[in-house]
Amino acid sequence: MVATSAHSQDAAVLRREIEALTRAGRARRDPDGEVQLVRLRHALGIAECAGSLSGPSPWPPAPPDRFAGTDGLVTIAAADLTAEAISSAVLHHGALLVRGLLSADEVGRVVEDTDRALAAFDAAEAGAPPHETAPWFVPFEPQDGYPIGFGRHFVRETESVWAVDSPRATFDLLEVFERTGLVEAITAHLGQRPVLSVKKWTLRRVPVNTNTDWHQDGAFLGDDVRTVNVWITLSPCGLDAPGLDVVPRRIDHLLETGTHGARFDWSVGHSLAEAEAAALDTTIVRPTFEPADALLFDQLFLHRTAVSPDMTRVRYAVESWFFAPTGYPHAQIPVAL
Repeated sequence: MVATSAHSQDAAVLRREIEALTRAGRARRDPDGEVQLVRLRHALGIAECAGSLSGPSPWPPAPPDRFAGTDGLVTIAAADLTAEAISSAVLHHGALLVRGLLSADEVGRVVEDTDRALAAFDAAEAGAPPHETAPWFVPFEPQDGYPIGFGRHFVRETESVWAVDSPRATFDLLEVFERTGLVEAITAHLGQRPVLSVKKWTLRRVPVNTNTDWHQDGAFLGDDVRTVNVWITLSPCGLDAPGLDVVPRRIDHLLETGTHGARFDWSVGHSLAEAEAAALDTTIVRPTFEPADALLFDQLFLHRTAVSPDMTRVRYAVESWFFAPTGYPHAQIPVAL
């Protein structure tokens, strides 16, 4: 009890500092303040995960199926985003497609953040000093006990960059998450205010020659984790730019990996994905996404990047995994909202 109280006090102090810096940043953009906010949110994420020592509340919830009879992805307008919509769609149908979640200005801002973050990353690699790459790229340094390894450069090889490596993008995205009601709805769905992860929060500019394979993120995260991924499109995709192929049904377990022609030991072979879709009385779907659309799903959703030889345009997107602090995956690096 004493330890929990101490963690609560630490978290409260950090939260006040974050709120003060955020208010100041809204009034006047401050690169140094944005860098400090990333550090504070990491410290708060650690405190919140450490403070969640009691057992989780009953999970998963058992909402009624609001979308019974839906063929394909459950789709709603942004104004209809609620915790009940998330729970009902994800736990009964596998995913929830929210149309028009962001404003046009927000889409443009995050696309610019992505381009500038990738360019600043490359400039830093070429020897540019930090004052020239900030606030678009400032390599995140986690606290002791949270190794990064080769993750940062592996992600860059896929034309992506961690959001926390770009303090400006981090600030802008968190403003979007609050403004759209995502934080409120996901908090109610998970039963706890969520925490993000350095390694699972990514700005992406996906080329047409990207590698792809079927997977469930539970192969990396575990099948019992409490999480929601918010995959936001920032450019049209699914026709002439890479989108997603999905199995639009709830799968309640992890499928066999590394077999049936799978390219990797963590991925699901295409023939097995087809067989699973058939067993669930559906077919593989390749949705068409517009800028500002968001697809919400959990670690059991079966999907892959959708590419074809006739695609000619890159796809911009943001991938953000929200986790309940209780049972936070050990291999991830927490960042508080």
